[in-house]
Amino acid sequence: MLLPNASALILAPMEGVTDAPMRAVQGESGTFTFGVSEFLRVAQLVPPKHVFIKHIPELKTGARTASGMPVQVQLLGGHAERMAAAAVVACELGAGAIDINFGCPAKTVNRHDGGATLLKFPLRIREIVAAVRAAVPALIPVSAKLRLGWDTLDAIDENAEMAAEGGASWITVHGRTREAGYAPPIHWEPIGRVRARLKIPVVANGDIWTLDDFRRCRDATGCRHFMLGRGALANPQLAMQVAMELGLRSSSAAGELDWATLLNRLVARSREHYDAEGSRLLRRLKQWLSLAARYGNFTGFEAIKRASTLGELMREIDQPSHSGCVAVPSN
Repeated sequence: MLLPNASALILAPMEGVTDAPMRAVQGESGTFTFGVSEFLRVAQLVPPKHVFIKHIPELKTGARTASGMPVQVQLLGGHAERMAAAAVVACELGAGAIDINFGCPAKTVNRHDGGATLLKFPLRIREIVAAVRAAVPALIPVSAKLRLGWDTLDAIDENAEMAAEGGASWITVHGRTREAGYAPPIHWEPIGRVRARLKIPVVANGDIWTLDDFRRCRDATGCRHFMLGRGALANPQLAMQVAMELGLRSSSAAGELDWATLLNRLVARSREHYDAEGSRLLRRLKQWLSLAARYGNFTGFEAIKRASTLGELMREIDQPSHSGCVAVPSN
């Protein structure tokens, strides 16, 4: 899924945000090389197959969205043998690649031996990656998602080395510690240091909100591979702009869609996947627009957030002050 000598743009896993419907909508742009699922937690028992399918319904369609974007299965847990067994189940269901979450900063996850808490135990990172790598077919890539450390920036040096020694095909690094959460500043320079030393690809992640941010991240890290999360949702132009910079898409592929069209696509995809009810869909649309208002240039969210039904929200979004076009790619 990721080649050392070819650039890649990856849709980040964001718990409760980039679920299957959102992955389907983002995949329609054709700008992402692949997306990563929200983490599937591996706790005391290996999740049964129906849980995998419910969590990652793309497994029913060759681990791809309806538009063809590949989806990598992400697992989270601290028990090497159960993580390996879960990876085997994922592969039996059709997963084309496995990612291991060593970066989630959520306190609940960390208290239960998952996510970023593993950053305090480099040898366990190697053990878990090695167990998963040994359990799945050789052609299935195994990658790891990390932060710079639990509370120190330089922890990434050893943790990245351990992931590589365990057999990771590539690693993705978010440029903050777990203690920092999502607070500024972002630290891209340590990612560049790791990239220069490792013999496997390194994906840079964190605080790429604009095209200028991307360029600064590229200069600071020297990376060819990048992961976009909140920035891609806040600014629907961003993925295309970055893809063009990376040579993944041409400018002739650009088109225009308004917010109403984008939101209707998410509604349609949500009903396909979940038979979702109005209240759930309303929350999802407000969540997306909240990101766009906070981190992008969407205006008028104060009026939008008061909508009590889908119909009210869509009528409000159709107002000229809210429905300005955003440049996005068309297939």
